[in-house]
Formats: sequence, C-alpha cells, structure tokens
Amino acid sequence: MTDKLTVSVLGTGIMGAAMARNLVRAGHTVRAWNRTRAKAEPLAADGAHVAGTPAEAVEGADVVLTMLYDGPAALDVMREAAPALRSGAAWVQSSTAGIEAVDELAAFAREHDLVFFDAPVLGTRQPAEAGRLLVLAAGPGEHRAAVTPVFEAVGARTVWTGEDGAAGTATRLKLVANSWVLAATAAAGEVLALAQALDVDPESFFDAIGGGPLDMGYLRAKTALILDGRLSPPQFAVATAAKDARLIVQAGQRHGVRLDVAAAGAERMERAAAQGHADEDMAAAYFASFDPADQPSA
Repeated sequence: MTDKLTVSVLGTGIMGAAMARNLVRAGHTVRAWNRTRAKAEPLAADGAHVAGTPAEAVEGADVVLTMLYDGPAALDVMREAAPALRSGAAWVQSSTAGIEAVDELAAFAREHDLVFFDAPVLGTRQPAEAGRLLVLAAGPGEHRAAVTPVFEAVGARTVWTGEDGAAGTATRLKLVANSWVLAATAAAGEVLALAQALDVDPESFFDAIGGGPLDMGYLRAKTALILDGRLSPPQFAVATAAKDARLIVQAGQRHGVRLDVAAAGAERMERAAAQGHADEDMAAAYFASFDPADQPSA
C-alpha cells in the first residue's frame, strides 16, 4: 500500500483544520468538510478540496478522520456520509466522544464495514498546527499500517492503548489526561483571582515557587494568556472544555467514582461561558471567579 492516501477530514475547527493542513503538507489528498463551510474554505488555499456535504467528502477516501464536537455530532455526520463510505475504509475517530458514545460509533463502523480506530489526540492549537500532537489510539493491529501515515502527519508520537477500538481504551486515557489538564487550568485561574483579591502581585507567587516542585510550565503558560489578554484566538475553547469536563464527570459516575474537582471545573467552565467567554481560551475560566457585574479586565 502506498503511504500517500486520500483522507477525508470531517470537522475543521481549531484542531481539524490544523490536522488537514498537515495532511496536505505530508502529500496526502485531503477532502475537507465542515458544517459551517466558511470555516473549511481557507483550506482550499492549502491544497485541500472543500466538499459541500459529508458524503462528497468521504467519496473514495482511504481514511475518514472525524474531529467534531462530541460523539453524537460524529455519529450524525457519519450517517450523512454513509451512502458514499467505501467498504473497508479506515475511520479514525479523533473527537473527544466519551465512553458511551464510542460504543455507538464502533457499532456504526461495524454496520458499514469500516475499520474503526478510537484515536483522540492530546494537544491544543499550537501543537496541532505544528503537527506535534500526541495521538492516543486503539485499533486492530493488522490494519494499523493503513492509518500510520495519518498519525505521523498530525502527531509527534502515537501511543497505542489496545487492539480493539470499540473498547474505547484510547478515549478512557484521553479523559484521564483531560481531567488533569482541566484541573490545572481551573487552578491557574483561581490563583490569579485570589492574588488579585488579596492585592498580591502574581510575580511574587511565581518567584516563590520558581524552580521548585510546585512550578509548572503549564501554569505559567495559562496565566500568561490571562495577564497578557491573549485569550483569543483560543488554544482550546471554554465551551469545549466544559463539554469535556462533563464527559469526565459522567465517566466517573458510570464507574462509581465521585470526581468533585472535575464537577466543580465543569461548573466553572459553564459559568465562564455564560458570562460571554465561551469562544475564548479555556484559561478564561478565570473570569468565573467574579460576579458578572464586577468582571476584571485581566
């Protein structure tokens, strides 16, 4: 099999558009679709074919890559694409879908004779644009060669979590990883909010922890976005973070684990979204610490 493929990318938001561009740069034929076509149109200048429908996008595709909002959205779009899906094509499902949704997506793949790969990614806008995502993947070993060129184009490394994509082992690892990311993001915002309330210069805090075990590059990166007013364009949007946080809470509940921090983080993201920060970087959850009538200018 040639390593130059026809890849259909369904969903060209922050992550999907970057992945599509890197697939084009790697020499693959890319057919892109997005519900709001204007978000996909810029990809034409990069060499991708922008399709008008999901069915048009997947026609003749060796690999279909979905990077949509959630599991139900991915299933709806794949149903629209169903008439043109090629039997035996690989489906790389990279949306953060949640554990229950993965079962439904895998069932759709079986019904349409697709080779299903549960393959969410870790990373935000910058690593996505640089092709440096971490791909978490589960799927049949005998078919991995078919999707390896795709993973190599969009990611710096692939971590295989299992042979059965339907088991959702990659999605499970993604939820665990995101639980840490979202907790750290919420904590970064609260540190700045408390510093402001107590009239403490944030630099005093950074100096105090600098170089020690409490210091963390992620903390400094997210607080810098707030302090410098660089919340748009987002690396990862508040609204999407809120959705992921709810999936994490639901996964815990399903398996008998109470996740108080994740639940509070979800509520915090949702509050920030309601205050008008839904499309800003998830660091904007900082604003959820303040009453709407008393919002700081960061």
